[in-house]
Amino acid sequence: MKNRKFKNIAIISAFNNKIAADKKRQLIKKYDLIDISNDPLKIKDIDLVIVLGGDGLMLHLLHKYENKNINIYGINCGTVGFLTNSSKEKDLIGVIENSQITVLHPLRMDVETIDNKKYSSIAINEVALLRQTNQAAKIKIKINNKERLPSALIGDGILLSTPAGSTAYNMSLRGPIIPLGSKMLALTPISPFRPRNWHGAILPCSVEVKLDIVDPENRQVSATADFIEFRNVKTVTIREDKDISFNLLFDSNHSLEERIIREQFASYQD
Repeated sequence: MKNRKFKNIAIISAFNNKIAADKKRQLIKKYDLIDISNDPLKIKDIDLVIVLGGDGLMLHLLHKYENKNINIYGINCGTVGFLTNSSKEKDLIGVIENSQITVLHPLRMDVETIDNKKYSSIAINEVALLRQTNQAAKIKIKINNKERLPSALIGDGILLSTPAGSTAYNMSLRGPIIPLGSKMLALTPISPFRPRNWHGAILPCSVEVKLDIVDPENRQVSATADFIEFRNVKTVTIREDKDISFNLLFDSNHSLEERIIREQFASYQD
């Protein structure tokens, strides 16, 4: 082990997932890994965390590791598994040693509610604003403090996606899939009513996006960063947080960048 890049390796499995639990037991027995499933923050002196589950577990762990500098290798034991690797590798440690590191910077969402409370959260995939009532949301869009549409967006809401998240909720809205190295973000409307001919925008990751809710007391809107929701918002400001880095490892032939490219052609396969 002395020549390995990763000497102290921990493992976490999703709860209520028999496939993940069985896989964890096998890997612990084979590689003498440290089980931190009951205490994911017990990572002192840990070089790498193996995560057994799906994208949901991975997103929750990344939020927990917001202020930690830790390498993460995910193994898909869920459904989508876009942020994870195949579970069929025989020489897992050897594969991990030769994996490619993808560095992700999350979005930082700052929220002010109608009762003037302020909150902040990160988003690895996307920030989404959604109407809370039968009233359509009315949202003014400012990019770098300049209003970009002649009138407010009227519809169910709006979403700002990272490249990593562009194949998730953003893709279901027919938003663009963004290559990982492009340093771009996708701003995609959700069921827009007006303006009818606006289908979104691709923005540099360096921009600041400010979303102001028109009449937020009557047209109530929630803001969600991945799975963290704040309700009755009146202003949401979003930017990339370069101070936070997540190191995700992917098999050399199945990097996240390759997956994003491949996904753009998946619907045309026979």
